[in-house]
Amino acid sequence: MSDSRRGKRPLVADRRYTASPKTARKSKAKPKAKAKPRKTARRRAPARRRGGLIGLLQRLIGWVVRLVWRITWRVGAVACLGLALMVGYYYTTLPDVTELLDGRARGSVTLLDDQGRVFAWRGDQFGGAITTETVSPHLRNAIIATEDKRFYHHFGLSPRGIASAVRINLSEGRGPLSGHGGSTITQQTAKLLCLGVPFDPTVQSEADYEADCRRGTIKRKASEAIYALAMEAKYSKDEILTVYMNRAFLGAGARGFEAASQRYFGKSAANVSPAEAAMLAGLLVAPTRFAPTNDLARSQNRAATIVRLMNEQGYLSDSEAREAQNNPAQLSQAAEARAGGYFADWVMSSGPEFFTRKTTEDVIIKTTLDQRIQRAADDAMDWVFENKVRPGSKAQAAIVVMSADGAVRAMVGGRETKVAGAFNRAVQAKRQTGSAFKPFVYAAALDLGYSPNDTVTDEPLTINIPGSGPWSPRNYTNQFYGKVTLTEALKDSLNIPAVKVSEFVGRDLVRQVASDFGLESDLAAGPALALGASESTLIEMTSAYAGILNGGSSVQPYGLIELRLLGDEEPLMGTGGGIGERVVQEQAARQLIYMMEKVVSDGTGKRAQFGGRQLAGKTGTTQAARDAWFVGFSADYVAGVWMGYDDNTPLTGVTGAGLPAEIWRETMARVHEGVPAKPLPMMGPSNAGAEREPRGGQQTGGGAVGLLEGLLRDILGGGGTSGRPAPDNVHGPDR
Repeated sequence: MSDSRRGKRPLVADRRYTASPKTARKSKAKPKAKAKPRKTARRRAPARRRGGLIGLLQRLIGWVVRLVWRITWRVGAVACLGLALMVGYYYTTLPDVTELLDGRARGSVTLLDDQGRVFAWRGDQFGGAITTETVSPHLRNAIIATEDKRFYHHFGLSPRGIASAVRINLSEGRGPLSGHGGSTITQQTAKLLCLGVPFDPTVQSEADYEADCRRGTIKRKASEAIYALAMEAKYSKDEILTVYMNRAFLGAGARGFEAASQRYFGKSAANVSPAEAAMLAGLLVAPTRFAPTNDLARSQNRAATIVRLMNEQGYLSDSEAREAQNNPAQLSQAAEARAGGYFADWVMSSGPEFFTRKTTEDVIIKTTLDQRIQRAADDAMDWVFENKVRPGSKAQAAIVVMSADGAVRAMVGGRETKVAGAFNRAVQAKRQTGSAFKPFVYAAALDLGYSPNDTVTDEPLTINIPGSGPWSPRNYTNQFYGKVTLTEALKDSLNIPAVKVSEFVGRDLVRQVASDFGLESDLAAGPALALGASESTLIEMTSAYAGILNGGSSVQPYGLIELRLLGDEEPLMGTGGGIGERVVQEQAARQLIYMMEKVVSDGTGKRAQFGGRQLAGKTGTTQAARDAWFVGFSADYVAGVWMGYDDNTPLTGVTGAGLPAEIWRETMARVHEGVPAKPLPMMGPSNAGAEREPRGGQQTGGGAVGLLEGLLRDILGGGGTSGRPAPDNVHGPDR
């Protein structure tokens, strides 16, 4: 067994004993060096989780944050994709920019006076396309300074502007989206385009369509924002601004800045000054409120704010801003007339509907208006109400001036002369005519061959009216004057002679003559017909008197001379009125003019005299002085004046010989400035001193009107003013 161990290598342990202590220490250190790579394999001891309630809250918050993040980025990705798709859809629907410039649903009507000068506009006025290059730089800068000073720097939306608007709205106690909108010019253009939805009159009215386009719901605002992004992608900034400048509504029917510039200043938008540009830009916030035709001072104050903004943003120097502030924009003469007022309204209402009120074309209408005469009528109305009517009176008046052929030269439909779209008393108010009707009674008699010098007895008269009983007319003075000529009866506006003549020639004939002269309203059937118990409008009465002046032919009043489409040379239609068929013989008409001249020179119409001219006319006062009239003419013009209350309240201390005659005089005196005096085409009586006497007796003619004696007494006047309100007429009562 001892031999079997021979030849084997000694164990390592033998070597261990022979090594020096120093060597042994080295050999012990080697395993440490070899263990270095194992450091990476060591695992850190797990961090101890915070225990308790705080640890639970920390873990819960962390879980929620991770969940929200996972949801948010997924939802955000989907939203961005949806937004991109919607923007892309709107992008594909946007047409060429030139197709967006004129988006009117209606056409326009431009009215010219008798000299071919523009004096009024109606409908949606479009002055023509303008661009950022052709418009005045002042106007472009004013728009940007007012509406969106970062327009050229944002992508269609302005988060800063929206946040500022929300803050202001909340601070003013409104909802976040109520009031200030923070919309960019691009967003406003999207609203003007109604997000590309065209107007369809078969689906909704224009008002409903525009209201729908202006909705301020969150959904609508979001759609506008998306549409704005699509526009920014499709069009350049200048193209977007061009669409905005051509589509914006700027008051008084003006669509676009070119139309507004023409409307208010009578010039192109390419030529406006800084002050004018500021006024136009100021209309964007509230076109109706700040329209200079509504309140020039308010519009100028708004423009001053715009000028200051332009100066602060570097668009105007200090000297330019001072110049604009010291010389604010002024309206053109046509704009000062408030779009032609009552006359323009009348022409629009009397013309063909498809070329006026509902036109889809741009129409040019030449009219009979004489702006000099219109100013004369306006000034006369203002002067009388300022100087002759008691303060606080609500009485109204109307004026019509026309030529003998029915061409209306001026029209005032109320004491507020500079208005448009208001109630027009000259053509819309039907009122009893009173003694202003009497010339047609005498016209019937003269046409039968009677003379102005024929006589009639002014005496007590009683007529039995079937169904109503006896009716006894009386004069305004409650006196009787015995035998008087027809001329004297008309001159002094005696009632009993007028009734006698009417009864003698026949009421049917009187009605026929009045109707043929143009009094189209239903005429009274009873004997009170002669005293003006029937109703008529001022324009009808004035045109009927024009028929007397022109020699006895009927007249159809007219204001339209010709109508054509914009760009056409040939008119589509011409005059719609003028002289018609003969009503009475020319000799009868001239004799009637003679009688009516005596009314002004020596009768109840003396207050109408002016300038030593030959004038003719007739006063009229109705039931309880509810209406007062004066209608008359010179050799050149016919004018009619009505005065009363809209609610039929009786006038106090006013008759046709008073304030209406004074308004007529003030009007006609101004109208005739510089006009050579001409004699009236009148003819004196051919059978002077004749004693023929029409006697009506107890005839009742055709039927009765059932007027009570007391009612007729009011029509004929009389009675004092004791215990009544202060008179409207500061001069006291007249016939």
